[in-house]
Amino acid sequence: MEHPAPNCLNLAFTIPALNTFTIKDIENFTGIKAHTIRIWEQRFQLFQARRKDTNHRIYDGDDLKTLLRIAYLYHHGVKISRIAALSEPQQNELSLEIASKGASPMLPIHELIAATLDYDHLHFERIFSSQVLHLGFERCITQVIYPYLERIGVLWLTGNVIPAQEHFSSNIIRTKIMTAIDGLPMNGDAKAHYLLFLPEGEFHEIPLLFVQYLLKKHGQLVTSFGANVPLPDLQPFITRKKVTHLYTHLLTNVTQQAMQRFITDLSTQFPDVSILLSGPQTWQLKQPLPANVFVVRQLDKLLEAGRR
Repeated sequence: MEHPAPNCLNLAFTIPALNTFTIKDIENFTGIKAHTIRIWEQRFQLFQARRKDTNHRIYDGDDLKTLLRIAYLYHHGVKISRIAALSEPQQNELSLEIASKGASPMLPIHELIAATLDYDHLHFERIFSSQVLHLGFERCITQVIYPYLERIGVLWLTGNVIPAQEHFSSNIIRTKIMTAIDGLPMNGDAKAHYLLFLPEGEFHEIPLLFVQYLLKKHGQLVTSFGANVPLPDLQPFITRKKVTHLYTHLLTNVTQQAMQRFITDLSTQFPDVSILLSGPQTWQLKQPLPANVFVVRQLDKLLEAGRR
């Protein structure tokens, strides 16, 4: 069975010289076509890309920050000719003015990227806290942090964020979510008992933590085993504590065969438990799934599934 999709600008940082980007990278991050970027570069001299031996343009971290700032203004209706006439402080001031009117969350996302690249813990914390105050905790995670993590993931895949930078920001976010979880009361009278875990080889814990927060907030009894858990380790707890639901989030690439075997093993070992799956790797699962296995592609559907 399947449920329908678990679905401040101050860029004056110094990004290490190892960060270089192609024009395609810049297009992906700004949402502005490469052809348009080339025209802006030639017509307005907003930045000056270097060229590799192959004569292809390459951009550094300062270029990325400049283009993120320009893209933010441009996507909010400011003409490029006006942007080009503004100094960097004036661009920042206009960006803050737009953001104060409740515009899109792209501004804090861009700031988080810049803070991460520069290991600026204090600024990262300030951005996070301001967005929690502005949006509330849940919307901060779904509208700012998740899109930010997607962009950081792309930077990592293209070699423009080193593992230390990814660990730096992920640990701050993990700590924030864990603190929020700890502040919620535990409902010992809940009818459903969820056991959350990530399978062996899976270490991306932030989605798991956020689901733990949501379930606990909605009055469910939740236990989490965390990341990299062998299946045999689940059995004693499930048997003794009468677990009704198992939840895991599958992000790391595995073969379709390995994925199907994992699902079959879960279903066979725990036939009386509802098994809830989310994450990008669930798309490759073959239908029909075992009767007690559910793919959840939206967070609200996860909560609905728990009420059954």
